[in-house]
Amino acid sequence: MFCTILKRLLSAAAITLLSLPASSAIEEQGQLPLDELRTFADVYNQIRVGYVEDIDDSTLLEYAIQGMLMSLDPHSVYLTKDAFEGLQEATTGEFSGLGLEVGMEDGYVKIIAPIDGSPAAEAGLQSGDVILKLGKAPVKGMTLNEAIDMMRGPAGSEIELTIGRPGESQPFEVTLIRDVIKVASVRQRWLEPGYGYIRIAQFQSATGEDVSKALQILMTETELKGLVLDLRNNPGGVLRSSVDVAGLFMDGGKVVYTEGRLPNSDMDFDAQPTDASSGTPIVVLINSGSASASEIVAGALQDHGRAVIMGTRSFGKGSVQTILPISDSRAVKLTTALYFTPNGRSIQAEGIEPDIEVERARVTAYDNSRRVTESDLSRHLDNANGSSGVKNKKPASSLLGSDNQLYEALTLLKGLNVLGMRNKQAENTGNNAAAES
Repeated sequence: MFCTILKRLLSAAAITLLSLPASSAIEEQGQLPLDELRTFADVYNQIRVGYVEDIDDSTLLEYAIQGMLMSLDPHSVYLTKDAFEGLQEATTGEFSGLGLEVGMEDGYVKIIAPIDGSPAAEAGLQSGDVILKLGKAPVKGMTLNEAIDMMRGPAGSEIELTIGRPGESQPFEVTLIRDVIKVASVRQRWLEPGYGYIRIAQFQSATGEDVSKALQILMTETELKGLVLDLRNNPGGVLRSSVDVAGLFMDGGKVVYTEGRLPNSDMDFDAQPTDASSGTPIVVLINSGSASASEIVAGALQDHGRAVIMGTRSFGKGSVQTILPISDSRAVKLTTALYFTPNGRSIQAEGIEPDIEVERARVTAYDNSRRVTESDLSRHLDNANGSSGVKNKKPASSLLGSDNQLYEALTLLKGLNVLGMRNKQAENTGNNAAAES
């Protein structure tokens, strides 16, 4: 079968090349390269005849397709029926496995981000970790789809992973028990009265609507003085959802645009005309696990001056993948375009640089409870405003020890709120003075 197809390709290429002038043949795009096709046929035949095991033509051709796509970039892959179903599961937010967003790098599977609440997250796996073995099987030489298939499995079954971590001298093993991963795309809570928190774990098809609902819940409960939008370890997802989320915090304008070789790859995405948060100050948290759609949101809000971006540099996935069906059971996920922030910045391999860099760290508050102040001295004078003095307080938030990046975001929002109130007071005082004069 293959030989017949290849002969036709070679014949077509030869006829095309012979019918063109030499210079035109070189410059003409889309022509099949005759010499390379012959080389491919020779290599194929050597494998077909001489490889130690007999492999049928269909399998060899699938290997050739997989290898061709793997050589392009880490995100272009050949999707079998199972892999395509898995992609749909990730979009809807429920599947059985370990809860990892992964990519291929230098022949190994690299963790982009663990999913909140998943076995992988609870085991402490981190963005940047490299999976060296799945069980006893080395990952080197596997395709990304093959590795994902091994990590998937029925809930309750276990698998051992050998992990290489940057900064660690030796790999280590971790045993994970597979579970049904239900990705709660959005959740919200109060950090302190007036200061809200919205966490987006992944951009699914309904994430824009879910963020809108979360924002409305916060705004109806009490006055929203500031908001933290947490995109840390968010691997991305549906492009349209990232546009919807960014648009909730903008008064119109461009969110992102894409450019590719095909005419239909050049697209502009604009925000809705009304800011649903009514101009509430926003801090967006990102880190090296924030990728793709997360970077679109952070980049758009940064370019429009709508939010302060805090944390560490993001992952840097600035490419768009398109699912191209090949048959009823096969498809290709192909990188077809790059996306750019409203100001024309390409995120690809660069990421989003935070406005304020804050590394994740373990912070211990200094105990000031034994320090003596004026109010502790006997016979101290009372405050002129009638107060008798106050004791030292503990740190304003328990976040200091548990999540220093979130603590810094909350502190910044408080500062912005205080500054805003003082500016209003100063403006009112100036207007009153002008009226009296």
